[in-house]
Order: sequence, then structure tokens, then C-alpha cells
Amino acid sequence: MATKKKIILVTGGAGFIGSHLIEQLVQDKNNRVISLDNYFTGSKKNHIKGAEYLNGHTKDIAKHIKIRPDIIYHLGEYSRVAASLDEPQLVWDLNIAGTLGVLEFWRKTKGKLIYAGSSTKFNVPGKNGIAGKDLAPYTWAKAINSELVKNYGAWYKLNYSIVYFYNVYGPRERAGQFTGAYGTVIGTFKQNYLRGKTLEVRRPGTQTRAFTHVIDTVAGIILAGQKGKNDEYGICAKETHSILEVAKMFSPKIKMLPQTKTSRTSEAMDSKKIKTLGWKQNHTLKKYIQDIKKQK
Repeated sequence: MATKKKIILVTGGAGFIGSHLIEQLVQDKNNRVISLDNYFTGSKKNHIKGAEYLNGHTKDIAKHIKIRPDIIYHLGEYSRVAASLDEPQLVWDLNIAGTLGVLEFWRKTKGKLIYAGSSTKFNVPGKNGIAGKDLAPYTWAKAINSELVKNYGAWYKLNYSIVYFYNVYGPRERAGQFTGAYGTVIGTFKQNYLRGKTLEVRRPGTQTRAFTHVIDTVAGIILAGQKGKNDEYGICAKETHSILEVAKMFSPKIKMLPQTKTSRTSEAMDSKKIKTLGWKQNHTLKKYIQDIKKQK
């Protein structure tokens, strides 16, 4: 008798982290992996052989997915802090309306949900007294959604895990100069370095981040899917670096730009819970940058 395949749905599966997640999930031939992505920041270049791809908005998830997934990895949300100040309606559409659609689908299909929360809600208030979750429409929506996932789990007796990412970097990362406001710090630094361009750093430059490799991040996501139960898990590198320090790792050609409203510092989160599920950090930003510089 043939083994029944596990049906896995990944929202945002054509994105940076989603594509790496799918790349790992399809290694198990007992998995049927389906991606739902609206291609707002995702790309067909990120498609992984062995997965099925659907183009659609998460608020319409029930129209696109006609089968019951065993597990839903919900990564398909808007994910930029500063840019969200200029487009709150878009954030509401993708992260509030879209995620409510996913949660309602989850409530009716009864599978397990893994929600990709934002670590920004853990940031301590800055000098302006603004808490991390209140920095911008994006941070607020993500914090609210994390609470809503927990409540849905309690209200409807559903199984979930919430995972928190920390400045994820690695292959397929988006570079801001070439993709607009939705680029990431490391991706943008990498592309500018490889093109011999000056690296731009927002003042004061001392703001710190716990940069975590995408492969390590995905390993934690999968563990939360396999073993996590109604809890929250930080997936975070143990070391932090200032933005200016990272820029200097790439190049001495640096230009300082004015500080933004959303400039912030974040510390490394205790990853103790995800470690109890078997997770460990295998990559460091310093080694990643060294390898990039060897390629030039």
C-alpha cells in the first residue's frame, strides 16, 4: 500500500525564506508541497523543482486551496519596517486581511499552523520611548497577528507554533538598490560590494542586529513544525553586530546617511526553546562575508 503523502502548504513559498523552506521540505518524498504566493516580493526564479506553485492572495486562500493541508507554514506577509510607513493600506491588506484569511482556513481545516512572527515586538523602547511593536504599521501588524494566532489556538483548540526570525540573510536575498525599498541589509551590502559601489549606512550605525543565516532559520522552522506545540520559538544567532561593523566587514567604502524614524537596536534572543527541539546554529555572518569576498 502506498504511503499517504503529507500535504504541506507554504504561503510566500516563492520568497527568500519560503523558497529555502520548500527546498528542504521537498527532500522528503512523502511530502506534497504547495506554495501560495502573490509574487509581491516573491519570484518565479525561486521556484523549487518538486513543489506546486499557485499565484494568489492569502485572503483568498480558500478559493485556491481545495484540499486539507496537514500543516501550513504561513510566511506570506509584507515584511519591511521603514517602507511600511509609506503604505499602511498595503500592510493591512497583506498582513491583516491576508492573515485573517489564513487563520479562518486553518480553523476550518484543523491542521497545524506555523506562523512566522516578527522579532521586532521584543525590541526595547528607544530614546523616543516607542516600543518595537509600535515602530511602524508592519511591526504593529505582526505583533497583533502573533497574539491572534495564540488566541485562535486557544479559542478553537488548534495546534500551532510561532517562530521569530532575526535579520535573516543568505542566498536569494533581495538587494535594496536593485529591488526598491524591500531589500535587506546584507543583500544590499553584498550586491554593492560586488559591484564596487559605496555601502550606505543609516546613522548612527551603532544599531545592532543578530543576523541569522537562512539555512539555520529554516532548520528551526521545520523543527517547530515537527515538534513544536502551542508555543513561541526564537530562531536567532548568538552573536550581534552593529550595522557599521557589518559594512566594514565588506568594504571601507562607506557613506553615512541620515537616521530614519525606524532606526533601532535589537539584541540576540535566547533560542533555548528551539534548542530543546534539536536546533543549533551552524553558520555565522563573518564566515558568510568572508566567503563572498573570496568570490570577487
